[in-house]
Amino acid sequence: MEFLTFDFLGTPAWFWFVFAALVAGLTAFDLGILHNEDREMGIGESLKLTVFYIAVALAFGAWIWTERGPELGMQYFTGFFIEKALSIDNVFVISLIFSFFAIPAKYQYRALLWGILAVIVLRGLMIAGGAALVDQAYWVLYIFAAFLIFTGIKMFFAGDHPPDIANNPVVRWISSHMRVTKELHAQHLFVKVIDEKTGKVVRAATPLFLALVVINLADLVFAVDSVPAIFAITTDTFIVYTSNIMAILGLRALYFALSAMIHRFYYLKYALAAVLVFIGSKIFVSDFLLDGGKFPPALSLGATTALIAGGVLFSLWKTRHGEDAAPQLPHNRLSP
Repeated sequence: MEFLTFDFLGTPAWFWFVFAALVAGLTAFDLGILHNEDREMGIGESLKLTVFYIAVALAFGAWIWTERGPELGMQYFTGFFIEKALSIDNVFVISLIFSFFAIPAKYQYRALLWGILAVIVLRGLMIAGGAALVDQAYWVLYIFAAFLIFTGIKMFFAGDHPPDIANNPVVRWISSHMRVTKELHAQHLFVKVIDEKTGKVVRAATPLFLALVVINLADLVFAVDSVPAIFAITTDTFIVYTSNIMAILGLRALYFALSAMIHRFYYLKYALAAVLVFIGSKIFVSDFLLDGGKFPPALSLGATTALIAGGVLFSLWKTRHGEDAAPQLPHNRLSP
């Protein structure tokens, strides 16, 4: 049993095993028991499942707090709340992608599962790369911090331009280099069809496959600022990865609740912009104004939570009657 205490990326291996078992259990329970058939999820069910995922994430954070101390616990919660708020952007873009490819609601939940599994792997690779860079050259954090400040300021003034999915270069490349059916084939990503030219049976991708590719590419774009935001809070790889993934795991359930009322969160983008600027500035404050001392984790968590909660409440209040709601869906980070 010595391997359980082996240090892996700065954390005992058994912590990683517990987290992996939790993610695997949640995924199996979700897909195998709750949604073993393709069907449309209602808003009520979506909200209940979202609350369940948030409760599990908070309980996991409480476990980290108990086992590894309050400082890492607060860092986990700060990262989780930031990622959860930033995931609202994902909901907007995922909704556009599914609409563009005409994916029925009853296939969307199962499709999102494969997207989330891919995200777990891709985010892991990005976080591992970021951790290696920071470990070898601490000054990389200053680049992350400056990028977050720049992104936050840009979000304050950027307009609302939905991504042009039709002209996405990846979509065009796949469409020109692969056989893609014009119609859906239930939840299948690939099917066998008759080639019109040769009459032979060939394998072809479906529009659902294209949608998943675009969704995962969109997440890579989102990760460009969300991953540095976590590194600006902590360089502990375990905290960075677990807070990131625990926030994303519940995105499938959150999607069906928010996609119908995404316009109600229009003003949250300004709160998220302020959070990015605050998190980025925190590194410069710690290293140059506090002489390398640590920025108080409790203050970081409190400020982040207050900004996000304020943005949500203000958005709901401003759009309570409908007439003040923004005419377009919220700004997203895929916009040029």
